[in-house]
Amino acid sequence: MNFTRLLAGLAAACCLAAPAHAFTQETHRRIVLDAVAYMQANPSTTNFARLQAGATNAGYTIEQFAAALGQGAYDVDDFADTYLCGATTGDCQLAPVWGAGASIVKYTSYFHFQNHTAGPDLHGNKLGGYNYHALTVWGDIDDMAAAWLYGDYLDDGRGGMKGWFGDNSKYNSYGITEANYRLGGTSTASMYADFEKMPFQPIDNLGQYWFQQFLSRPTAQTLGFVLHTTDLLQPHHTWTTSALNHADWEGWVNDYYYAEKLNDAALVKAALADFTPPAKTATDIRPLLTQGGDISYARGGAVLSATDHETRRTVGKVVIPHAIAMVVHILNRAAERF
Repeated sequence: MNFTRLLAGLAAACCLAAPAHAFTQETHRRIVLDAVAYMQANPSTTNFARLQAGATNAGYTIEQFAAALGQGAYDVDDFADTYLCGATTGDCQLAPVWGAGASIVKYTSYFHFQNHTAGPDLHGNKLGGYNYHALTVWGDIDDMAAAWLYGDYLDDGRGGMKGWFGDNSKYNSYGITEANYRLGGTSTASMYADFEKMPFQPIDNLGQYWFQQFLSRPTAQTLGFVLHTTDLLQPHHTWTTSALNHADWEGWVNDYYYAEKLNDAALVKAALADFTPPAKTATDIRPLLTQGGDISYARGGAVLSATDHETRRTVGKVVIPHAIAMVVHILNRAAERF
């Protein structure tokens, strides 16, 4: 990836849509609802009784509790926690100015990847997150973003990094968001001085941070935030690219989720056995989350290049049941906290 490629991406910026979410927000919600429904239908093989007791004690019906969890998983894409600032102006924004439309993808989405094509990252994570400089698979939207954001930096609060003509910090994303997801690893503000080289923290760290918050003070919302980690079952987020049919694939999953019975309970039951469940007292769920990433990386890569219905259906019938199964395992563990 060189400067010529960045310039080519910038030239295309006006003609391309904003980078996509992984699964759509609605798909995230459906996965959670289906996981709770599976547990309710299979109380003898899941921790549904404890989950229901926790919901009841919190004043929810199980349907209301499932809805609250689903909303939490949905809401993570809307976090207003990641600002990138112009290298020249110092002006800090939540989303690209070229991302027009009713749903603008926010920069927080760059914390929603786990790169299985590369090894350890600069922070010491065994698998890193999105880092344009380190991508082994990428496409036009990755190039466009790196060109548009060339030299832009992560907002690190007043008195930190700044543009040529000012320091218009709006939120200390480095000192709050990145720090939350650092989890004992090594970071410096200078790592986030130029977008095209930023080593964003991986999504399993996001999930682990919110799981710690849940263990400390259990709420449906914080547990719901954890469940956004089903992004790990979206192949583009483990192969790590914002391009290569990313948006088309997520739209297909949303459109055919029910028509193709991607949430088939028999497939979920089989998928549960592909995970090693966390112990009842486990405080770190990242091994489970990475197992989900292993599955989408190993068995879902075809959707990066193929767009035919049959290929997408084949992959969908792997990744969606495994996403639901991963949520069931998380909820089985979380129910022990109620």
